[in-house]
Amino acid sequence: MIGISKLYCGTVEPSDALRYGRDSKKLPSHLLQFSIDKKPVVVWNVTRRCNLKCVHCYAHSKDIDYGNELTTEEGKALIDDLAEFGSPVILFSGGEPLMRKDLLELVAYARSKGRRAVISTNGTLIDKDIAKKLKDIGLSYVGISLDGIRETNDRFRGSVGAFNAALEGLRNCKREGIKVGLRFTINKHNVQDIPDIFELIEKENIPRICFYHLVYAGRGSDMIDEDLSLEESRKVMDVIMERTRQLHEKGLPVEVLTVDNHCDGPYIYLKLMQENPKRAEEVYSLLQMNQGNSTGIGIGCVSWDGSVHPDQFWRHYTFGNVRERKFSEIWVDTTDELMAGLKNRKPLIKKHADRCARCKWLEICNANFRVRAEAVYENVWADDPACYLTDEEIGYHGKN
Repeated sequence: MIGISKLYCGTVEPSDALRYGRDSKKLPSHLLQFSIDKKPVVVWNVTRRCNLKCVHCYAHSKDIDYGNELTTEEGKALIDDLAEFGSPVILFSGGEPLMRKDLLELVAYARSKGRRAVISTNGTLIDKDIAKKLKDIGLSYVGISLDGIRETNDRFRGSVGAFNAALEGLRNCKREGIKVGLRFTINKHNVQDIPDIFELIEKENIPRICFYHLVYAGRGSDMIDEDLSLEESRKVMDVIMERTRQLHEKGLPVEVLTVDNHCDGPYIYLKLMQENPKRAEEVYSLLQMNQGNSTGIGIGCVSWDGSVHPDQFWRHYTFGNVRERKFSEIWVDTTDELMAGLKNRKPLIKKHADRCARCKWLEICNANFRVRAEAVYENVWADDPACYLTDEEIGYHGKN
């Protein structure tokens, strides 16, 4: 994650994270990205079932009973292990997590073990009763996914009325005092809605939004063609930064983040070098603390059947299964070639990549998203095709 508001609007300074020793056990949630230990935030896809038919769903979910989900007791054993391992956050996702009947029990159990528990949902099932129950069990945060304003969202979600239902779910959470935010995945077909999303944030007084860059995984992924061009990605970043600044100038300290493209960090730094060099140096320190892409390091994924993946998008590769070995054992086992590579990727990047290998931001970006490189080049350690920084900006002078 790259905190646009934290970096560009100056809401966080390096001293804020240093005050806690950068220890993930002590850091407040908004500073976790600057932890030094990088204990994994775990996305647990508790069910594959979903009430919507989203065109971009990485889980290819439908409203059917898939079976083979971790049982309640298996889920609690996973939570026990994650708590002992020191995973700071468990993100309950899906499918649609609220379609799992024991979700509230599992979230409550995670809270009883001292874990921060958040859910990622389409929001359409959060009526007033569910919102109250989520509040009662101590849920830390609800992230509600939107793909645009009304018609755009409903087209992506495959359901007329999904936007209105999600908005009502968001309002129900807010009435109960639950922190809530939006999740928006940027692509060619909804990028035009970003200004309207900012208008919605202001109108509804929404405190947080995460803009996700598109992640495409697997050979021949048809999602590659849905991504923005590199120049379009730069323009989108300019829009997000400017609209975030405008909100803060109005006295609305909305937390705005981008996710899944760590070249956003150097891009912000380069902007600030022109606008505010003193702040730029502080941002550089924060980017060093962030350490770039954390797939296989500070972010992991457990599927509904217990399979462990490098992150929630890398579903075609499994390190093991929590039914057979604890997540904590799987996560530190570097006998797996991919796991070892992700945890120490720079030598492999320098051997296989071109621009990434010679990029002056490698230490800050950590070579960005490896699964996109695999999808486009069939090489995990090749360049990330979504890096929009110019050759001049990365200090690249061509192939050796």
